Amino acid sequence: MPRDARYDILFAPLQIGPVKTKNRFYQVPHCNGMGMLRPRMLAEMRGVKAEGGWGVVCTEYCSIHPSSDDLPHPYGTLWSSADIKAHALMTDKVHEHGALAGVELWAGGAGAPNLLTREVAMSVGSLPNSGGHPYQTRRMDKQDIKNVRRWHRDAALRAREAGFDIVYVYATHSYLLSQFLSPVHNQRTDEYGGNLENRVRLVRELIEETREAVGDTCAVAVRMAADDGTGTLTNPVTGERREMFEMLAELPDLWDINIQDYTQEMGTSRFVPEGSLEAAMAFVKSVTSKPVVTVGRFTSPDTMVAQLRRGIVDLIGAARPSIADPFLPRKIQEGRLDDIRECIGCNVCYTGDSLGVPIRCTQNPTMGEEWRRGWHPERVPSKTEEATVLIVGAGPAGLEATRVLGQRGYHVILAESRTELGGRVTDESNLPGLQEWGRVRDYRVQQIQVMPNVDVYLNSEMNAAEAMSVDAQHIAVATGARWRRDGFGRYHHRPCEAFHPDAAIFTPDDIFAGRLPSGRVLLFDDDFYYLGGVIAEHLVAQGCMVCYVTTENMVCAWGVQTDEQYQAQQRLLELGVEIVTGHGLDSYDGKTARLSCFYTRRERETGADALLLITARHPNDDLYYELLDATQAQKARPSLAKIGDCDAPAIIAASVYEGHRYARELGTQRHTTTRHDRLFD
Repeated sequence: MPRDARYDILFAPLQIGPVKTKNRFYQVPHCNGMGMLRPRMLAEMRGVKAEGGWGVVCTEYCSIHPSSDDLPHPYGTLWSSADIKAHALMTDKVHEHGALAGVELWAGGAGAPNLLTREVAMSVGSLPNSGGHPYQTRRMDKQDIKNVRRWHRDAALRAREAGFDIVYVYATHSYLLSQFLSPVHNQRTDEYGGNLENRVRLVRELIEETREAVGDTCAVAVRMAADDGTGTLTNPVTGERREMFEMLAELPDLWDINIQDYTQEMGTSRFVPEGSLEAAMAFVKSVTSKPVVTVGRFTSPDTMVAQLRRGIVDLIGAARPSIADPFLPRKIQEGRLDDIRECIGCNVCYTGDSLGVPIRCTQNPTMGEEWRRGWHPERVPSKTEEATVLIVGAGPAGLEATRVLGQRGYHVILAESRTELGGRVTDESNLPGLQEWGRVRDYRVQQIQVMPNVDVYLNSEMNAAEAMSVDAQHIAVATGARWRRDGFGRYHHRPCEAFHPDAAIFTPDDIFAGRLPSGRVLLFDDDFYYLGGVIAEHLVAQGCMVCYVTTENMVCAWGVQTDEQYQAQQRLLELGVEIVTGHGLDSYDGKTARLSCFYTRRERETGADALLLITARHPNDDLYYELLDATQAQKARPSLAKIGDCDAPAIIAASVYEGHRYARELGTQRHTTTRHDRLFD
């Protein structure tokens, strides 16, 4: 199907200095947990995006010198000529598909812990490490500044030799150049500090020197914040930022615009809507004639077109949407809008960088597996036999398994006990701020509905005999899990006997079913992720008084990895939720809960009309074991598997991945190991 003419503007070429992009789809630099440690994985991942139609594909931040080291967060390096070969793997893959390759040159300043190199980090002054490490930077002297300029120029030359088309001066995200620009951090009294012109000096010099070094063949981009970080998304404060842009307006070939608050720039969909940066950066186009790109978790082609036509940007910047669907541009071009896998804004992708592991994605289970497993987001192997596969359970694992098996050509029967598809995704997407999570269900249901080889049956709860009566050569049990009501979890390693049997005790499953507590509710969060905060918010909206208790030292502790913890705790405080951290729940008699300090064991009591437990989940695996017993006596028995939460309760991304892996590897030898990424083996 040809593309809709409304979207023609998205495919118009654009000149960026000495290079031209074939369209307006721009994958901005983003971290991926690969960097210098996993160059082949990185190259294949970026190459797939170029294959999917992105006109520009950038790699992640690349350190210009060992004085900026960010391990355990994997990053790229351009320290010497030895780094060139690794980067050429990526640029070659990108160029194969007619896309431009970009690189972001990084000097960390107070953001560099240097745990690998043990070099003393340098900044505009003696500043505490911004990541919380017990170090301070050395105040840069004039020779240090000259060294940074030389290192930056040398890195730019190496970038060009490696095949990059766009080279960044990276002046945001609180790293070294941001610290020079900041009137708070920059208290120097020489020509690099004090007034605005002096604080901008180093950025200006690096732009000019980068253009001189590589500007004949490479575009020079600048990434910089449009606000001063003191406002909000809807009411940003520009401060002196406009003046900064006016001073530098025509020097680079491209402006890549962000905002100071990283939790807002790439916030989860729970807190930050699509296109949220517009209010802050709308003025930029009025002060420069050069192309402008920004991000905004753009998933709607209509929103993209509106951004271009209204003159907000010249290019549609994306990180997360390109992760969820590397083929998003091609699908728009081919008129296949229904096939787009829209980002849900969960930020599981960000955990790759924050944990120092390869990137993953809830919507796209192939992300990060392109090289080491050979997985492609749009292609799967054809079926290996004429066979029917029975999938029991239509949660995220069952839906993904059904989709992939259907794509492979198998006859698939999907049986779901409920009246609607989606399982936990449907349940959770009805809670405050999680509506976009329903896209996990919607994308897969839409794909399945057009497959003639897939049969879907609702209201079809199956026992072992019924499952065996289906003429299926393969059975996968994807019946999910249920939240435990007995307190078992991280704090209680066995069922807690100190809960009164007649007490009003609830779990998330009750909330999903519409069974709500009333009055004062003690919510014990032993899960540490988003659900405790979301349910607390839901209960407040229903008129409950909520006391949130956790053994962790903060609300939504694992949300640090997805960059939503601060906002989650802020939200509960604003709602008037009482928060008790560092405490475990020892007993509840129906009226009073006894808590104990996680550190001192000192006890305290608090009144509660109801208890809501978010602890561990119990896999719904009875059917699997019944089938296992039933098939033992059969000679020609079907293959049997359990997938998703039914196998091991985890995050939604894990369930989708397991469903995908089962379906992709059915009939093949299941890979229990993956290729180890050594560049020169």
